[in-house]
Amino acid sequence: MSAPLRLVQVGLGGWGRDWTRIVRASADVEQSAFVDSNPEALALAAKGGADPRRCFPSLETALEAGPADAVLITTGVGGHAPVALAALEAGLPVLVEKPFAATLAQAQEVVRAAARRRLPLMVSQNYRFHPAPALAAQVVREERLGALGFVEVDFRRDNARPRPPATAHHALPDPLLMDMAIHHFDLMRFVLGRGPLRISCTAFNPPWSPFRDPAAAAAEIEFEGGVVVSYRGSWASSGPVTPWAGEWRMDAEGGEIRWTSRDEPTPDFVAVRQLGQDLERLALPELPHLDRAGALSEFAAAIREGRESASSGRENLPSLALAFAARLSAQERRPVELSELLSPQEDSA
Repeated sequence: MSAPLRLVQVGLGGWGRDWTRIVRASADVEQSAFVDSNPEALALAAKGGADPRRCFPSLETALEAGPADAVLITTGVGGHAPVALAALEAGLPVLVEKPFAATLAQAQEVVRAAARRRLPLMVSQNYRFHPAPALAAQVVREERLGALGFVEVDFRRDNARPRPPATAHHALPDPLLMDMAIHHFDLMRFVLGRGPLRISCTAFNPPWSPFRDPAAAAAEIEFEGGVVVSYRGSWASSGPVTPWAGEWRMDAEGGEIRWTSRDEPTPDFVAVRQLGQDLERLALPELPHLDRAGALSEFAAAIREGRESASSGRENLPSLALAFAARLSAQERRPVELSELLSPQEDSA
């Protein structure tokens, strides 16, 4: 297939409308239809450049109106699994925003549906598609500083005081663990190249937080091979703002690795310090597409090449499970084994 893939986008809220900008800029796909059950969302999309003749209230009506090659799902989390199942039932590959289901059981159902139909299912874990995590993963994989032992990750943003408290973001369920930290959990798996075994997490709201659910958390996560990650994140931090991927410091036998990623302008860097030496910045790889554009490009390439995509639904299950395990640990005030949520086969995905 050399022509652009005909893409149906389902979900045209604020984030979905921002996605249309990414799609329009891509040479790999073209927007064949726009779907939202809310007429006001469709009207806003049309005002932003969507062809009103290609705006539909449901995926079914969009597919009846014309052919399509794939579906992009940018609805709220509750719509991810139902729309994905409908798209797969129609024989179409799916690219879905994270977290790709409201429950782990729903996610597993979608993964099984894609496997039965042998259709690509990809989760847009867009933080993977940046130079720094790609290089950090390579440094770890090649053991340039020897075996890895301990990792510290810090994420700090202040969405408590600069804005009025009554925003949709402040009402999100588990805004840190499920909406934000899942990026960091996925990067842990991607960079470390190993699966999580157990997590102990405490989630809380600082006294000044306007968030309904806990906006901050601290967690200790054990990965295969004895690597331990200390994670600290907050949506209501008084400290210096970090880039969106957080600040990473990784202890290895022969030194340390420091890196961060994802912001505007890009702050990506990876630096290593061998024992007894100064910190040395490494040359970053050049990626043709970054962030969501990188995810979209990988999705299109996987369809054309008939292969499983990076960050496929199957591969993403442990990242999602880690977020749910963190929430369960915080709620029940106990360590949670990932095996409580995933079978050994799924846990090694």
